[in-house]
Amino acid sequence: MKITAIRTYRTEEFANVLWVHVETDAGITGLGETFYGAEAVAAHIHNTLAVRLLGQDPLRIEHLHREMLNLPMAQSSTGVEYRAASAIDIALWDIFGKLAGLPVWQMLGGLSWEKMRLYNTCAGTRYVRSNVIKPVDTWNLGTADGPYEDLDGFMNRPAELAESLLDEGITAMKIWPFDPAATEFKGQYITADAMKAGLKPFEEIRRTVGDKIDIMLEMHCLWNLPTAMQIAREVAEFKPLWFEDPIRMNNAQALAEFARATPVMTCASETLGSRFAYKEYLDRDACHVVMADLCWTGGLTEGRKIAAMADSYHRPFAAHDCIGPVGFVAGIHMSFSQPNTIIQESVRAFYRGWYLELVTDMPRIEGGYVHPPEGPGLGLELQPAFFERSDLVTRISEL
Repeated sequence: MKITAIRTYRTEEFANVLWVHVETDAGITGLGETFYGAEAVAAHIHNTLAVRLLGQDPLRIEHLHREMLNLPMAQSSTGVEYRAASAIDIALWDIFGKLAGLPVWQMLGGLSWEKMRLYNTCAGTRYVRSNVIKPVDTWNLGTADGPYEDLDGFMNRPAELAESLLDEGITAMKIWPFDPAATEFKGQYITADAMKAGLKPFEEIRRTVGDKIDIMLEMHCLWNLPTAMQIAREVAEFKPLWFEDPIRMNNAQALAEFARATPVMTCASETLGSRFAYKEYLDRDACHVVMADLCWTGGLTEGRKIAAMADSYHRPFAAHDCIGPVGFVAGIHMSFSQPNTIIQESVRAFYRGWYLELVTDMPRIEGGYVHPPEGPGLGLELQPAFFERSDLVTRISEL
């Protein structure tokens, strides 16, 4: 079997999502995805990677993974090179599963879990739906037009939101109420009033539902170290499950100092690329929960190595998802196959909303758990209507 063509797809509406089809002479097509800077990633795929991939055996996944990243500029990042390789790699695993007639989680080693607990990242329906990916800018507060405007919910009605999640069996939620203050003060300090505003959702959730729901605090790498530690001291009273990305992920020693200063677990980080970057953070005891985005850090091939390395340090693994539907499903396959998975990220505004506009299937989600995808490969395809979109931009490289 040979790779005969690579096609990329992007749209104006979902401007940061890039989808990839890897086509073969056996008639099997693999589906991949990445997120952020879609046009630049597509250019790298067609201008640099295609010549290395066309005519190759798609089942030589490890070899092709190394071939895509054996570049002088692809050095442990989540830049264009890693995002491009991630999308292709996910598509290669999809081909492998389709050829075998088995789901990708089986190809990765089989089920470690019968079902997987979910947490809800409380994003709104239009969060990350445009090419504006900045804190606060995409919040659309006060413009709720559907049942899952959960970002508006945690800022303006957090107790009601927590009760809504619990009614669905969802027992964990991630929120980021300190982001407005980080934007206002450029992450350098926080005022007493801003601290109180950021603490308010935690106070209301705990007062209303007690400890029935876990709360994660997302900090989006927006703070300097002293201010992040100040926020952590105040929030710790409410017993969050973890603090995520409190500072920029470019200094493992600084994150280790943060981790030592709080009894709450530190989670890091979808912004790290490749297992080599994670090793430095693990060696310095800088993170307790290892989070990886398979669309950014090297795909399923690199993701399972990151999860295995985390396990060797007795650290749990968590797949990131606040991007597109294929990345979400790839993360679910990874989560089911890894014995040290702690929980699976999800966004109900996405998997019950715009994901369904783009792909044919979603895994079964009920009672706060996701169940193993059942179809061969990833178990989903782009919708037929997707290819008829007026804002679709397609590019192809072929033998």
